[in-house]
Amino acid sequence: MTFSADTPSEPEAATSRRDDLTRILEGRLGPGAPDWVYLPVDVPRGVAELAVRYEYDRPATPPGVPGNALDIGVFDPRGHRGGDPAGFRGWSGGARDAFVISASDATPGYLPGPIQPGTWHVALGPYTVAPQGLAYRVEVTLRPGEPGEPFVPNPAPLRATGRGPTWYRGDLHTHTVHSDGVREPAELVAAARSAGLDFVVSTEHNTTSAHGVWGHHVPEDLLVVNGEEVTTRNGHLVVAGLPAGTWIDWRFRAVDGVLHRVAEALHGFGGLAIAAHPFCPYVGCAWKFGFAEVDAVEVWNGPWTPDDEVSLRQWDAALVAGGAGLDGGRWLPAVGSSDTHAHGDTVGLGQTVVWAEDLSRDAILAGVRAGRSYVAESAAVEVTFQATGAGRTAGIGERLPVGSDAPVELAVTVRGVESGFVRFVSDEGTLAQLPLPTPTGTGSRPAPAGDSRPEVDGQAEVEVEAGTEQGEAAQVTWTTTAAVSKYVRVEVRHTSSQPTVFEGMAAFTNPIFLGVDHPAERH
Repeated sequence: MTFSADTPSEPEAATSRRDDLTRILEGRLGPGAPDWVYLPVDVPRGVAELAVRYEYDRPATPPGVPGNALDIGVFDPRGHRGGDPAGFRGWSGGARDAFVISASDATPGYLPGPIQPGTWHVALGPYTVAPQGLAYRVEVTLRPGEPGEPFVPNPAPLRATGRGPTWYRGDLHTHTVHSDGVREPAELVAAARSAGLDFVVSTEHNTTSAHGVWGHHVPEDLLVVNGEEVTTRNGHLVVAGLPAGTWIDWRFRAVDGVLHRVAEALHGFGGLAIAAHPFCPYVGCAWKFGFAEVDAVEVWNGPWTPDDEVSLRQWDAALVAGGAGLDGGRWLPAVGSSDTHAHGDTVGLGQTVVWAEDLSRDAILAGVRAGRSYVAESAAVEVTFQATGAGRTAGIGERLPVGSDAPVELAVTVRGVESGFVRFVSDEGTLAQLPLPTPTGTGSRPAPAGDSRPEVDGQAEVEVEAGTEQGEAAQVTWTTTAAVSKYVRVEVRHTSSQPTVFEGMAAFTNPIFLGVDHPAERH
């Protein structure tokens, strides 16, 4: 599947020369180079393996001025322009300086298959170009011979051994050696199990090569969902729930109007579109598409940082601006993930905890889509959040249909956070900040003053439950009304002895909506 804006340019300065079965492609790109540069390579019949190696210069630049960064991939004769995914054979971005493709095998990031005769295109992506320009050299080696045994894909099953309707923990954004990560797929599986996860989504940058190998590595009780991180020049889109081998073309910008078609196609086969790390400070990473076409926003990405804090506040503002799910209005759930790349990146920091009917692709994605989820820093952190009023109870992502003046009790139970505080947040702002007990359970540290509003609508209660298998549990309650709170969500934060702009996050929930308006609708 491809949705390219189809506006690339051929390199004017590229040259090539023949040397047996080796092709040398050289050229120079200046500042303002096109997003995509395609180098044609004529491949004769009888080639069993195609090998590519490239290099480019990296001149020094002044502080604050980006240097050269050049990505690479390849398309076969079936097409390299937008509109036909058949020609896509792989992408490694800037993670590798060489790759090999044959019928039976390929470098991770690339797709095994026959080396068809005809014109192939090496695709270059000048991510950034220094003021001095970027000189490149690409060497393509064509090795004749008989093709080997064809590669047989072995994707992960669509269902794993679950526990029936319950909360399932997962990481929606992960990388391996199939893009710019360092873990092998088996290592990611081991890390996920060690982190106490039930599922992971495989989201390699702009390639589907990992889809065909997960079946060799995944155990019966871990669900691997096929996905992709679509790294456009105007932000990164995490897609989850792709049929194995289905590829989403990343070569478009916000002005091209392509995202709508991508989202429609994803929804056609039950997939999700998630805006990744919307306030990431790196080139091309910040989300510029708006949120009308996505199903969720990745508020928590890796260790909690100022970027995540901004994402949280902007997401909360969007809940209010969108009508907070009122009158059938759409609202956007928040998710969290690790975006793991290196061995030092903790898989499951953060993690999305989803209420699902079973441990299957469709059930997990349905829970995410409905906002029946919260985000936590680890499997040690467990949050239960319910609203009760007029003889009814609602949970995370649901609506409690009560009259505007009916008392609503908000009850939060937290495990795995030794000391900190619970913050109740509504469309008006912070309702209350209530402390959790210290590790001994005999007292509490005061919650920071922050932006707590006066206690005009409720009363607080903090209780400590005796030690359990998962550790001590603390319950915090607050009373409000639908007149005061159109929705309420919860943040669980660590208490710090150091003055900071914000406190570290242990967990946060999606909202519970209050009132008798029509339930929020999803795509």
